Amino acid sequence: MIEITHKTTERAMLVALDTKEFSKEVVEEHLAELEELAITAGAETIFKIIQSKARMDSAFYIGKGKAEELAQLVELNDINIVIFDDDLSPVQLRNLENLFNKKVVDRSGLILDIFASRAKTREAKTQVELAQLQYMLPRLTRAWTHLSKQYGGIGTKGPGETQIETDRRIIRTRIAHLKEKLLQIESQRSTQNAGRKHITRIALAGYTNAGKSTLFNLLTSADVFAEDKLFATLDSTTRTLDVHETEKIIITDTVGFIRKLPPQLVASFKSTLSEVQEADIIFHVIDASHPFYEDHLKVVEETLKEFGSKDKQIIKIFNKIDLIKDKAKIDFIRNSHKDCIMISAKRGINISQLKSKLSEIVENTFVNEKIVLGLNESKKVSQIHSLAEVLKTDYDEDGIKIHYKTSKQNADKLKKIIYGT
Repeated sequence: MIEITHKTTERAMLVALDTKEFSKEVVEEHLAELEELAITAGAETIFKIIQSKARMDSAFYIGKGKAEELAQLVELNDINIVIFDDDLSPVQLRNLENLFNKKVVDRSGLILDIFASRAKTREAKTQVELAQLQYMLPRLTRAWTHLSKQYGGIGTKGPGETQIETDRRIIRTRIAHLKEKLLQIESQRSTQNAGRKHITRIALAGYTNAGKSTLFNLLTSADVFAEDKLFATLDSTTRTLDVHETEKIIITDTVGFIRKLPPQLVASFKSTLSEVQEADIIFHVIDASHPFYEDHLKVVEETLKEFGSKDKQIIKIFNKIDLIKDKAKIDFIRNSHKDCIMISAKRGINISQLKSKLSEIVENTFVNEKIVLGLNESKKVSQIHSLAEVLKTDYDEDGIKIHYKTSKQNADKLKKIIYGT
């Protein structure tokens, strides 16, 4: 992974574009979130600029005149870094860097920076490095000269190659290596998941900083790192959950979502987010105290659809209700989202209600069946083992007696296999 270090707090200018696509309040909220990201990355915000413009300028994002005005502001106030709220094209990035003569970072670059500093496990580091390199490849400039030292060495330069061509070749080689590495990790994860197919699996999903890790720790007595910052948790963690007398349940804490999440990052974290795809139940955790919680809710729902989880059983859990002073807002949320659960993970409010709801869901999720097959129907026995947990098998002159437990979804598949209907 490309390590990002900050020796001192950098002085940042944040820039957003208002094209009237969103209301002024929404644009300001987007910029406020960008400031939170900057703080998480270790920068101090000195200026926040919103430029109103009918459309994005293809060369300078905010227009050349406004960019020249900001360049003077940057110079006069000793700004180290200028951060833009949207992704910049390679042309925009190059033009703005030349004009400001300072570091220029877009929203995706900032998020990747945060992920690079917070990834701890081998899997997360591999995923982040892959996303970084895929992001950087089209944005290489002549100033990019260190890659041959990092990845190459003697024999890496071809005759007549420019430094930038060498860097591109090194990056592509590294990307191929990392993709192969992630395929191996994904294969290992699939093997692990195969052993869990008879266990009820729950995944915590939600917007970053919604309180997923705090809830996870409360439910499992784990010690997953939780902090009031964006992307405090990157690595998925799985623990056993004790809420049902007979059924074994495991729950997984996953990385948080955010609007404008870099597509390279989504693709790279496919194996981690597969925990959401494989889950029987998804707990969608929402920060009910946030003024734009509905926008956050939609971002997560759209991301879950991308991962093919729209048909999963999803329980909406509105967290941080202890921070809501207006009772009317709590009533509004309850009326707008039927069957949701209102909690405070930090203060333990309504956690027993959440556990009771979960126990009820599990009770209605599995089916127990007892069947008798002919002694010559060994193929069907094998198929039952692949789709269910076989609790007991007896062989006698009447045939093969099987007692199995499976999900309602798999129960329907097995009926077709066994009875042909």
